[in-house]
Amino acid sequence: MSSGHSLRRTPVQQRSAERLTRILDACAQLLDETGYEELSTRAVAARAEVPIGSVYRFFGNKRAMAEALAARNLDRYAERIGARIAGMPAADWRGAVDAVLDEYLAMKRAVPGFALIDFGYRIPVAAPASGANRAVADRLTELLAGHLGRSADPVLRRTTLVAVEATDALLQLAFRVDPSGDAEIIAETRELLYAYLARVLD
Repeated sequence: MSSGHSLRRTPVQQRSAERLTRILDACAQLLDETGYEELSTRAVAARAEVPIGSVYRFFGNKRAMAEALAARNLDRYAERIGARIAGMPAADWRGAVDAVLDEYLAMKRAVPGFALIDFGYRIPVAAPASGANRAVADRLTELLAGHLGRSADPVLRRTTLVAVEATDALLQLAFRVDPSGDAEIIAETRELLYAYLARVLD
């Protein structure tokens, strides 16, 4: 997990790691049920069936908990993409782009808490972008570079960041139009990504 910046203490023993997982799972469930404003460390402790002290051992407040959940989301997203592209030919960058988009949509629709915070920039809800898109772009650049057998050079990094920012805005629109994601806007987003990335990846 890359959420060390949010954790007061990194779990060493398996029992402690399992407790942290239960806390983050409970946090995700409660985000879906009550939203961020009503989220509390006490409610998370009760849902996770751990003492409140266990929550504070890892997190100073609910924002730190949400940030750790967002970091876990990014780790799992990268793992899912990596598994998808592992068997693809290196030249098939469009297949890799499909994996990036499809895995995000699958998580958005099914992973608890993800619809509200995904990789972190929606917490608190009114806050401006916090750099989460840059973290996503950095991770995707490394995955793409590895898959394509090329270096993660400044051109690829900039191109990926622009693609992530554009996709983020369009997918927000797609889910405003339709709570499950407007299929036509998602299809347009895919075509936009193909056309934009072809300049660098073809």
